[in-house]
Amino acid sequence: MLDHVEIQVADPEKSAAFYDAVLATPGAGRRVEHQQRIGYGPGRPEFWIGPVVGPASRSRETHLGFAAPGRDAVDAFYAAAVAQGAPVLHQPKVWPQYHDSYYAAFVRDPDGNNVEAFCENPA
Repeated sequence: MLDHVEIQVADPEKSAAFYDAVLATPGAGRRVEHQQRIGYGPGRPEFWIGPVVGPASRSRETHLGFAAPGRDAVDAFYAAAVAQGAPVLHQPKVWPQYHDSYYAAFVRDPDGNNVEAFCENPA
């Protein structure tokens, strides 16, 4: 149902460095830069970041789940996030409560959002 999504970030350069590193791991690199916004995707941009618009206000955590082609890509996402200094929410592991082979890692981006990479491939 969704075609694309954009989140507002407090520090576009810091967020761009984070998403450049972690989204390259599942093959969804930077594709477009337009009007201070950056679009990422495996082909066309599906996920965008842009600067905060309007007065800064108290924000709520967003959860972003990025599909990875395999467990090795989830592990690479996790390693790239940790290398960027991302706080770890959950190390890569199987989450049977979601699906028998649901393998995921969860970290926080520079704005405190819960960012996940997952795959549903068996080991």
